[in-house]
Amino acid sequence: MTVLTVRHATPAFRTYSGENALDLLSKELDRPSPHRVMLVCGASMLAHDEALRRVESAIGDRLVARFSEVREHSPLPSVEKARDVLIDTSATAVVALGGGSAVVTARAAVILAGENGDARDLCTRRADDGRMISPRLTAPKVPMWVVPSTPTTAYAKAGAAVRDPATGERLALFDPKARAAGVVFDPVVALTAPASLIRSSSLNALAMAVDGMQSTGGDPLAEALLSHALTVLTTWLSRLGDRPDAEAAVQLMFGALLAGQGSDHAGTGLAQALSHAVGPRSTVGNGVVEALLLPHTMRFNLGTTDEALARIARLLGAPGADAPADAIAAVEDVLTSARIPLRLRDVGIEQTDLPDIVDHTLHDWALTAVPRPADRDGLRSILDQAW
Repeated sequence: MTVLTVRHATPAFRTYSGENALDLLSKELDRPSPHRVMLVCGASMLAHDEALRRVESAIGDRLVARFSEVREHSPLPSVEKARDVLIDTSATAVVALGGGSAVVTARAAVILAGENGDARDLCTRRADDGRMISPRLTAPKVPMWVVPSTPTTAYAKAGAAVRDPATGERLALFDPKARAAGVVFDPVVALTAPASLIRSSSLNALAMAVDGMQSTGGDPLAEALLSHALTVLTTWLSRLGDRPDAEAAVQLMFGALLAGQGSDHAGTGLAQALSHAVGPRSTVGNGVVEALLLPHTMRFNLGTTDEALARIARLLGAPGADAPADAIAAVEDVLTSARIPLRLRDVGIEQTDLPDIVDHTLHDWALTAVPRPADRDGLRSILDQAW
């Protein structure tokens, strides 16, 4: 008898959405007793008076600090400043307000504050023998909540990747204790992000869902999360116009949450690993980069992930589409409809950048969990095709 073997542990996570959802955040911040809260956001959020007022009103007199120096790609100096504020104010909880960079900065600050160590010593790295090592981080971490302005899979994750601007190195920190306690989808906050950023973030979530569906190892729970994420994301991306729309933004946030939770129980994909190295060098957001790379990595996987690609084709393709190649065509149609650049040369990447991108990708943790491993030559071939 052959029985499916699955290990699927679902972390505790609360999701609230609606006009009065922030009232529930206020109650959560009293569990088990009133917290001292640090709010983490970017400077752009300070211009949105109503959204900021709503969130700070929900936090109330629990608010002891506001850190508003979040930067794109979460550079290490900004993260270290947030850590220092967290420690100096003795905050006992963090609320991240904004997009993926706010979430990652807040989570990384929580990890660094709890461990009282240097990010370079705490991050995932490659050992001398070639193995990837993720240090076990054992110190307690303060709880974190997310009030997002964009659809990002970062809500659901236990990791935080920060960028060292001195070296260009991506420092990946991982600690399940730093996973957010929950997320609050507020319609006013959802209107603070431009439609272009909502689209970029949603494409990032879509790429993670497609990558994840090719790497689930047969886990039916992960496949359910990821397949519905694809349905939600493609449905509402098609309805997203050029101006912010609260309904579309919140629905896309649900799609990103599903993609984040599902991909947590699946492997990753080459598009994700490559985008980590390409993104900071490009002129567009990481979501656009990962989506741009996706058809090329799907094509690389042909013959290895055909069954999963056929399922993706049935979800995204025209009636009767069920061949692996149909999935690639369907994803390309989504990207064309989203009106994003489709070549690396169009997002500021020079051919001379490609060898360095390959070098950084080879040290990325995501490369350890892809369905079809790629060596240096394989990665360069994908990049050449995408360029």
